[in-house]
Amino acid sequence: MHTAYFQTKDIAAITIFAALWGILNPTISPVFFQVFHLPFLCDLIGFATLILASWLVKKVGAATLTGIIATILNLTIRPDLTNFFGFTAASVVFDALAYLIGYKLLFGKRLLGSFCLFAISVFSAAVAGLIIGAFFMEPIIRQRWGGMLVWAGLHAAGGVLGGALGVTLMNALILRGINHSAN
Repeated sequence: MHTAYFQTKDIAAITIFAALWGILNPTISPVFFQVFHLPFLCDLIGFATLILASWLVKKVGAATLTGIIATILNLTIRPDLTNFFGFTAASVVFDALAYLIGYKLLFGKRLLGSFCLFAISVFSAAVAGLIIGAFFMEPIIRQRWGGMLVWAGLHAAGGVLGGALGVTLMNALILRGINHSAN
């Protein structure tokens, strides 16, 4: 008998976190950006959801699917936010790095795993910022912001927030007895 790679509970976790990211990003993040002129909220929401989806599923492809579904939802709500493709790519980077480091380390060794998830979030957010800066910002706006590296740095700072939130929520759930180590 053949079992599917993603079980029903995996698909549920992926779609719940993708929906959270895909709905909150186009509705709340633009308001935050208009008020503060900083791209932090999209990273905070995105990388916290990627950490939680990856923790619940513990399989390669979970973060990528979360990013793809979030992209579809995001563009359905706000077709003008094509810069979200930077986050789609960042989801793939997040997934690849999580796989390379190993789920056993990431989710089995709390302190080291938390640090690694945090670092993956910061790096992936910087990748999103580089892609957004290179392909989705008008050159004059890119110059006004100080270039692609500054934009990548701002997104990396958002990855710090998202990584911290995601790791904190994951560890809080583990402390409450929600471990999901049986996956």
